[in-house]
Amino acid sequence: MTQTTGSLFIISAPSGAGKSSLVKALLAADPQVALSISHTTRAPRGQEQHGREYFFTSAAEFEQLIAQNALLEWAQVHGNHYGTSAQTVQAQLASGRDVILEIDYQGAFQVQKQLPGAQLIFILPPSMEELHARITKRGEDAPEKIALRMNNAREEISQAGKFDFVIINDRFESALADLQSILAAQRLRAAAQRQRHAALFAAMHIA
Repeated sequence: MTQTTGSLFIISAPSGAGKSSLVKALLAADPQVALSISHTTRAPRGQEQHGREYFFTSAAEFEQLIAQNALLEWAQVHGNHYGTSAQTVQAQLASGRDVILEIDYQGAFQVQKQLPGAQLIFILPPSMEELHARITKRGEDAPEKIALRMNNAREEISQAGKFDFVIINDRFESALADLQSILAAQRLRAAAQRQRHAALFAAMHIA
């Protein structure tokens, strides 16, 4: 698999850091960005639709994707499988759009091994205390579940230094501006500009 016109951005964060809200706001503001939709073996929840939130597949279908080496990364979480289709990402990149993957740090490292040009972005909370407050405020988890999420968060945060970019989500507007700046900078790299404006580069004899 080779990366073509678009750029690939992988965003990871502990639960409660605000990753999904930032990505949602980015997608609403930037039509050039597409969100890669993962495959999962879990059943749809609520109003989720096949092909919108996830591609819902059977366990047998997922195993076939693994056997065909059709996934950039995959993992088992709480008894269900989740994975990123290489073909889907390739098609989105080939269309000229930048692609966002929302996956954990292990998946991020798996993808970057296959696509070294992928940019890894980690979203940090301003403090562990604030992260705990955000998770608690959601009112979705029992105390023991909150404790588990905090333990997982410490492990995830320990990997942030291995990412290309780190955004501290203290103020949402500032964090969103930081995220948009990363995408803008990547689009202005010489290699990306040469690819998008090949005729101009050729006419100006830019090697």
